[in-house]
Amino acid sequence: MPETSSTGKRFDVWAPFAESVTLLAAGQHHEMRSLDDGVTGWWTAGVAREGGTDYGYLVDGKGPFPDPRSQRQPNSVHGLSRTFDASSYAWNDAEWAGRGLGGAVIYELHLGTFTPAGTLDAAAEKLDYLAELGIDFVELLPVNAFNGHHNWGYDGVLWFAVHEAYGGPEAYQRFVDAAHGAGLGVIQDVVYNHLGPSGNYLPKFGPYLKSGEGNTWGDSVNLDGPGSDEVRQYILDNAAMWLNDFHVDGLRLDAVHALRDERAVHILEDLAGLADGIEAETGIPKTLIAESDLNNPRLIYRRDTNGYGLEGQWSDDFHHAVHVNLTGETAGYYADFDSLAALAKVLEHGYFHDGSYSSFRGRHHGRPIRAGLAHPAALVVCSQNHDQIGNRAAGDRLSASLSYGRLALAAVLTMTSPFTPMLFMGEEFGASTPWQFFTSHPEEWLAEATANGRLKEFERMGWDPALVPNPQDPETFTRSKLKWEEVHDGDHARLLELYRALANLRRSTPEIAGGGFTDTHVAFSEEDHWLVLSRGAVRVACNFGDRAVTKAIDGELLLATDLSAAVGDGTLTIPAESAAVVRLPARELVAG
Repeated sequence: MPETSSTGKRFDVWAPFAESVTLLAAGQHHEMRSLDDGVTGWWTAGVAREGGTDYGYLVDGKGPFPDPRSQRQPNSVHGLSRTFDASSYAWNDAEWAGRGLGGAVIYELHLGTFTPAGTLDAAAEKLDYLAELGIDFVELLPVNAFNGHHNWGYDGVLWFAVHEAYGGPEAYQRFVDAAHGAGLGVIQDVVYNHLGPSGNYLPKFGPYLKSGEGNTWGDSVNLDGPGSDEVRQYILDNAAMWLNDFHVDGLRLDAVHALRDERAVHILEDLAGLADGIEAETGIPKTLIAESDLNNPRLIYRRDTNGYGLEGQWSDDFHHAVHVNLTGETAGYYADFDSLAALAKVLEHGYFHDGSYSSFRGRHHGRPIRAGLAHPAALVVCSQNHDQIGNRAAGDRLSASLSYGRLALAAVLTMTSPFTPMLFMGEEFGASTPWQFFTSHPEEWLAEATANGRLKEFERMGWDPALVPNPQDPETFTRSKLKWEEVHDGDHARLLELYRALANLRRSTPEIAGGGFTDTHVAFSEEDHWLVLSRGAVRVACNFGDRAVTKAIDGELLLATDLSAAVGDGTLTIPAESAAVVRLPARELVAG
């Protein structure tokens, strides 16, 4: 049986098409032998695996290539791998009991731009700030090894290796340990649907990809063709590494709609089973969240109801409805969301496109969520995230164009929704910095192709190509770094206090995060630009217009984004571009 873990005692590698495989370790060549005369395609070498050894594999005399399961790449994804023993770390999180998704707040961040240093250790110094903000989970954009110094992370080619510029695998373990010490869970963004364009040597070893069956980013991963048993195990072993060896609390599964899998048991179902098994062994919740634009609730239905059994999925429809009603932008995929009715439908039912016609797709899309089979907390929602900011022409945040009042409306809608809110780093203080698309491909042909391809992406959205920065320009990366000195200034500090208050309100007010889909009711007026969300005894009133409105709402004013909001004589006055949260008096609930 091969030792499939990179922390095993042997050098084993899967290369089913090879006639010969040679291990290069510590400068010495060692011919490898087939474990079972080529039946499974695994090769082994009679060499002890020692810590800190640089090594690689020659396949049919070509190479050396990095280990497909490498956990360290100290000299780029094109260089030799280095052995790493994850079990040698002395963890300090024995008291960490974990937590589930229900009632939680997620904070999405990119390590390279979150701090000036752009490392895991530097990010760890901000964990107390995040805990004070009211965050429950820190979600890291992909950290696996990619070519170049800086990148969003979705060009990764070695899924088991932590990018060296971030600090490598030991720094990753320190970060997770520190997060747990601060009371924060860690969700790792992983990409199993494609590999990056530079440094992908997996096809040298075996049928990891399906040539000719591509998705948006290139050849699809081989999930259901010949040899796919080992490819699927490669993915499952990677997920197990994060959840076991690195004590990660959950995985965000990138673009699952690009996972081409025609097997009776989908890879997502296998991943859910793996996570459930690890949770049962450790007693610590392990959360899987899918990024999907399919609007297919089967992702979040339990496996015993023929679902995939994931705990959550991103909801683009919420983002689009909030974005359009705050900005007025209606180009491209925003066109169908140009109404408060669209926002109301999303708040009540989770999806806007639940079988309705999508003008952007030119077809009907999605299906309804069955209220009895899923909780609203399974939908992870946001008003901003890395995609929705970074994939704009100039990478501009809402704070670049909206008033404080409208930024506060975005905060209230996200944090008081029945779903699981996610913030993108800097959103909480209205960061002035953009977050743009950046790469650092050393190859000139790839750099040029990336820049040109970026321009073509915006044609359908109707954005001016002149606004699109060159992703290869180092300044594009540098200007995307947060300016932490802003958190103490003016409206930045004011917005930060609002997010803290909203997080506290969410924790102290069970009606906001509790209850199912049938417990959510929305009233609105397109003409007068107001919307009221009802959750139990709580009313969240939002005024999108430019003049104050009054509503027949009485009770305790729990929060208001404008100091002139008031409750009196049975009415709530909501100033222009503001929101208020009110708890109804007990007598009104009884009467109702």
